[in-house]
Amino acid sequence: MSDNTTHPERCRCCGTMSVHRRLLDQDPGYARRRSRIEEHAFRAMRGTIVQRPGCTRIPVVVHVVYNTDEQNISREQIDSQIEILNEDFRKTNADISTVPAPFAPVAADARLLFALATSDPDGNPTDGITRTRTDVSGFVDDDKVKADASGGKDAWPADEYLNIWVCPLSGGLLGYAQFPGGPAATDGVVVTYTGFGNMGTARAPFDLGRTTTHEIGHWLNLFHIWGDDGTGCSGSDFVDDTPNQGGANLGKPTFPKVSCDNGPDGDMFMNYMDYVDDDTMVMFTEGQVARMQACLDGPRSAIGEMVSCTPLHPKALPKDTPKEFTKEPPKERPKDNPKEFVKEPVKESVKEGPKDLIKDGPKDGIKDVIKDGGKDGIKDGIKDGIKDGGKELPKDNPKDFGKDPGLEPGKWKPLDPPPKQIFEVPTKQLVEGPVGGKQAFENPLPGGWGNQPVQPMQPMQPVQPLQPFVLATGQAPSGASLKPPVADGGGEQDQSQALLGEYAQLLAQYAQLYQQGMLDQQGMLAWQQAWAAYVQLGGR
Repeated sequence: MSDNTTHPERCRCCGTMSVHRRLLDQDPGYARRRSRIEEHAFRAMRGTIVQRPGCTRIPVVVHVVYNTDEQNISREQIDSQIEILNEDFRKTNADISTVPAPFAPVAADARLLFALATSDPDGNPTDGITRTRTDVSGFVDDDKVKADASGGKDAWPADEYLNIWVCPLSGGLLGYAQFPGGPAATDGVVVTYTGFGNMGTARAPFDLGRTTTHEIGHWLNLFHIWGDDGTGCSGSDFVDDTPNQGGANLGKPTFPKVSCDNGPDGDMFMNYMDYVDDDTMVMFTEGQVARMQACLDGPRSAIGEMVSCTPLHPKALPKDTPKEFTKEPPKERPKDNPKEFVKEPVKESVKEGPKDLIKDGPKDGIKDVIKDGGKDGIKDGIKDGIKDGGKELPKDNPKDFGKDPGLEPGKWKPLDPPPKQIFEVPTKQLVEGPVGGKQAFENPLPGGWGNQPVQPMQPMQPVQPLQPFVLATGQAPSGASLKPPVADGGGEQDQSQALLGEYAQLLAQYAQLYQQGMLDQQGMLAWQQAWAAYVQLGGR
């Protein structure tokens, strides 16, 4: 096994595939779980699963396991690694500019952030770092560093924290990770103390923190870019926008580096999932990001907190932070004056409609409103709200918004609206923000992400049998839909069904805006009001 493996001194040697093969041999349940995970990833790559919106912030615990005082790395060195991760996974690293022009269009922001945990599994305050002295002079990829009993440190709950062990590794091993689907007790990433962060004990050419970036890529279900088939050309990383490649690249290759007839551009050796030096790997691709997001939607759906991505994109701040927009309206865009853009349309199209319906409705309840109708009725209010909102806010409602190809005009969309996790308004916690402790890392949506396949807003075409991945079964997912109750006659009931249809369409629009990150706090509150009205009318 890998325990006796000696790696070249300058090799970016990763033990992840060795761990993967060991688990396949020892744990039949691991093979079944990996099969389901790969099938889920395949569906996501086909665009049949909606990715979680915004960015995800993942709580990290760093377990420093040291044999000598030098190996007991400083808090500053740990902080430098967290900063590097946030730059690399948000595509804000300074060296992203070195990506060759042919590959630049597919370089992507993974929408991931990392932060040291602030509370431990018992709810006590923590700095997110544990320190353990060990008698072991050098660990290997057998997971002994992950247990108190074998000279390491036990993992914190894998569904709440990303565990990173920093320790001395022997035989030239830089690090390794466990793919999703493995045992919770050993889940996480291991990195040698000489390849962690960009200061202190970090040593060239692996002194820019990219070993941890590489291993977290594995933790999020990315394979090596050459497909782990040695130097052949038949392997695959299951990502369409990474070129086929004949083995790992080492050191600092010169572009273009051609292999497997992949000219003229050659290997994407500057990818984080290759084996080049730290100063040469600088990017993830759009396909790799889709695969990582599928992992967050599926096997790792319990971990992380959804946060806004907008601090890195100031141009988008006015839509996400209306309070700042009101104080400092851009002079060059008078049409976006907050008095016209924020106050009036929201009052007419969203906020006042549900408010009148829920809080200011007739004393005899909604049934009387449905029965009596009139200009002040719910139906007219909702129709006017949707109609006026569309005119006042053309920028928030794209031309293709809400269209379903293949449906007859005027009919309510019957095919594949999102299931309840997306269709239903997120919980109050999402609007007000998390408050301390474990709550800071709980999923904002009821039931968590990925409990059931999430369908896109557009109706899906019949799915052909999937081509199986390695360990994948290739079975197509079952569909899911949410429809209003079907009317069975009767004046009042017919009118109620019509209103339910109107509300269903309105809620579907809110859901799509939410997935696109276009709802501010006022919009979220209006969505809650609309959902409450829908349920009160008998929607499900």
